[in-house]
Amino acid sequence: MGFLQTLVDNKIIDDSSAKKIAQLAADKHGGDIEVALLASNVDPKEILKAKSAYYNFPSYELGETMPSDDVLKYISKDSAEHYKITPLAFKDNTLLVGILDPNNAQAADALQFISTKNGITFKLFIIGRKDYDNVMNAYQGISAAVGQAIDDFEDNTIDEKAVSDSINEVAQAVEQTKGNPSKASDSVKEDAPIIKIVAVIIRHAIEGSASDIHIENTGSQVKVRFRVDGTLHTSLMLPKKVYSGVVARIKILAKLRLDEKRKPQDGSFSAKIDNRKIDFRVSTMPSSNGEKVVIRILDKEKGVRSLEDIGFNDAHAKILRKAIKRPHGLILITGPTGSGKSTTIYALLQELDREGMNVVSLEDPVEYSIENVSQSQVMPEIGYTFAAGLRSILRQDPDVIMVGEIRDKETAQLAIQAALTGHLVLSTLHTNSSVGVIPRLIDMGVDPYLIAPTLIVSAAQRLVKRAAPDSIFEVPMDEGTKIMIEKEVADLPESMKAEFLSKDKMYEIRPSPSSPGGTKGRIAVCEMFEIDTEIEKVILDSPNEQDIYNAVRAKGMKTMKEDGIIKALDGKTPMQEIFAL
Repeated sequence: MGFLQTLVDNKIIDDSSAKKIAQLAADKHGGDIEVALLASNVDPKEILKAKSAYYNFPSYELGETMPSDDVLKYISKDSAEHYKITPLAFKDNTLLVGILDPNNAQAADALQFISTKNGITFKLFIIGRKDYDNVMNAYQGISAAVGQAIDDFEDNTIDEKAVSDSINEVAQAVEQTKGNPSKASDSVKEDAPIIKIVAVIIRHAIEGSASDIHIENTGSQVKVRFRVDGTLHTSLMLPKKVYSGVVARIKILAKLRLDEKRKPQDGSFSAKIDNRKIDFRVSTMPSSNGEKVVIRILDKEKGVRSLEDIGFNDAHAKILRKAIKRPHGLILITGPTGSGKSTTIYALLQELDREGMNVVSLEDPVEYSIENVSQSQVMPEIGYTFAAGLRSILRQDPDVIMVGEIRDKETAQLAIQAALTGHLVLSTLHTNSSVGVIPRLIDMGVDPYLIAPTLIVSAAQRLVKRAAPDSIFEVPMDEGTKIMIEKEVADLPESMKAEFLSKDKMYEIRPSPSSPGGTKGRIAVCEMFEIDTEIEKVILDSPNEQDIYNAVRAKGMKTMKEDGIIKALDGKTPMQEIFAL
């Protein structure tokens, strides 16, 4: 009877009660003695004392203090339920963990994995069932709120067929309104639980500082993932029966056709959350298990960040600020999707004299509102492309033109012409490095003799995770890191190597109470160079990537990786982030 006997020995219960409780556990509680004891009104404190004595294991009582959200992040709710463990507190780089059954070898293995992954130690305590249940209830937020909505969904006996019928009804209304779902949605009353599920997902994505929401049907369940600081995390698993309703609700919000599931669709909507207007871009794409939905979150009221907030060092910020004071020319910020290019462009626009100049932008979409900037969103579906918009802007007497992205030959040539004819043009381009800009423009059909006199600055950037302030610990530099740094700066001018090679200390990023992963937010690492007469000559004579690189390197341009190394040595980002660049 396990620890039941300890209760008997301590005269908390008698033999007869012990036998009844054991039978009750077998008949009604899946063999769980502790649940049966609680159901029989045995004092939870006495139960915990008996468990601790029986297993010869230290016990832990939570009382009224529940673990914070930051502590709960160390162990997911699914893992806590599966292994019957709970995070209790975080002290001195040690996670205190409660466990119901100390003999659970799988739980111990899972905890070992969690501790290794997070670079922390853990300490186990036996806890009572009541405390365990209270901690599970403390996993508030998206799972709890959506779970309640799903319960309401089931309580209202709304099955998949009912949802399907509702969708068909909306689809018919769409047809009657000539394909305008915004009008159709007003005539169809949706099921409140589905509305709540979508609302809770969106709200928690915003509260969690997510940039995107991914919703996809895996076949057996519906996976909801949030992209936070550039990485996707599974935040929720929904039952398959709510999938069609959730997709339909999002489509109605985004004014998409409900009856079109065979081809991709794009739409958008806005919502006011906590008195902030937030825009959402919605993309749907057919897949083998139904449509996948991705929602991009554009929080315009977060405000435009400064160059320093983004992560530019003093030298890079000085180059950019000098460039935007030029009366004409082209400034290009490059990098892959999601590298923060638009954020940098916005920071530059914010520093312009927008009262004394006519500043106009072409964007897809308009992500942030900037005072005294005429911001226009392109709409390729009606022929209003970057190229078409650029032609119109040139008739608007602009001083500064921001082109969201140079995507094709026509836009590239128009941007160059605008820069040649007395306008300052800021834009972005997809290349892997700053020196790759020139070959890319040539590939687009721009002649080198036009690039040389117009391009002012070429910059490339990526985003890496930013170290949380209380997660930074100084440690001696290890030999492997030292060798990596020496190799990276081998071709830098000798006068610039000391900044990298003189250091014998570095920083280690560890988990902390405020940040289980040791990081919070992201910071830019970048490389850039100005075009001077020597670089112009290279562009005209030999505009290949290697020759351009050799020329700017000889002038001391640091690569993105080197900029990242400096930031890591200053404790601003984990060195592991830089290894991946």
